[in-house]
Amino acid sequence: MHTEVPRPRIDAALVERLVAAQFPEWAGLPVREVDAQGWDNRTYRLGSELAVRLPSAAGYVAAVEKEQRVLPYLAARLDVPVPEPVGLGVPAEDYPFPWSVRRWIDGTVAARASTLDRRALAADVGAVLRQLRAVPAGDGPVAGVHSFHRGAHPSHYAPEVVAALDRLGDDVDRHACEAVWGAATASVWDRPAVWFHGDVAPGNLLVDRDGRLSAVIDFGTCGVGDPACDLVLAWTFLDPEARRVFRDAVGLDAATWARARGWALWKALIMLAGSAGPGDRAEHEAVLGAVLADPVAT
Repeated sequence: MHTEVPRPRIDAALVERLVAAQFPEWAGLPVREVDAQGWDNRTYRLGSELAVRLPSAAGYVAAVEKEQRVLPYLAARLDVPVPEPVGLGVPAEDYPFPWSVRRWIDGTVAARASTLDRRALAADVGAVLRQLRAVPAGDGPVAGVHSFHRGAHPSHYAPEVVAALDRLGDDVDRHACEAVWGAATASVWDRPAVWFHGDVAPGNLLVDRDGRLSAVIDFGTCGVGDPACDLVLAWTFLDPEARRVFRDAVGLDAATWARARGWALWKALIMLAGSAGPGDRAEHEAVLGAVLADPVAT
């Protein structure tokens, strides 16, 4: 019988113990929690040049080895900086999962940037995604459980969409949602599989002091497959004008945008229906409103 591993308690003291035991050359370096934490992993700065990244639950463990393998490959083929792994930690008595050490990348997450031109960011991210798609897929990890099925067809989550609509009832426009979902599931990516990031979110985009894209982080859900999942930023963070800049920069067809809209719809619905996850209700309502109002690809 399978027993779920409970979420471990992660704090700076744990990181200090893990580093001292497994990477003694870095023992004694100051450890501090970063301000902007993700949902899947916890990140701590180690000294001035390094960062420690630890999965927060068993479901996110597959990303550790994957990133160790694919990040150097992608880094050599992308113009934008991505995390550079420098160490792989193993499970310990007080932490049951593998974990990693990377080079620290300076920058501010786009979600917290005080100066940000969203049209410029849209152009920058679109260009990076176009370049990512051009990287030879080779033996890249095919979309599946490790990517939470990002890169696969959005219909994988059809039962969740139906259940969320049933639960939300009159709180949402079911007819409009079903129309968007129907369009999303009416086409497939019928070309060779390409690289996708899997979580192009403002918390995974670093910007410099001028508000321009300076790095892309958190490739834990990356893989090769359908790139539609990488377009949800259009509705989660960009205003209508920036959405169109993003559309033009990313260079994908209307059918792919329809599937992307379905990905954004799915996430907004399951969050509003009460699934655990980041963000508050107002944020998810705003995303759903943008999804229903603006197909982007026209």
